[in-house]
Amino acid sequence: MRHDTSARTAAIGPHGDPMTIDDLPSPDTKRWVVRRKAEVVAGVRAGLISIEEACERYSLSMEEFLSWQRMIESHGVRGLRTTRLQHYRKPSDGDNDDVEIEAVQ
Repeated sequence: MRHDTSARTAAIGPHGDPMTIDDLPSPDTKRWVVRRKAEVVAGVRAGLISIEEACERYSLSMEEFLSWQRMIESHGVRGLRTTRLQHYRKPSDGDNDDVEIEAVQ
């Protein structure tokens, strides 16, 4: 339940369009495409929904939401296209260079 009386009712979405709480993805969203991730991050940034509410509404961990936010800050909305495989730590100099990372299909 929202107690914050300063909560906004409208904002600008990730692509410059007006956005309200009704424009956020459905709470039963299971497939997270770039557009939906960006809408949730924009909604939180604009104060339409709190981080805690977004995580609860979409069954996201705080870590997952914050990773979306960091990707947008670092690379723009296109950064949300990053696949899980790219999040794995790559061997650095001196590490086991013959380690292979397999993609699960």
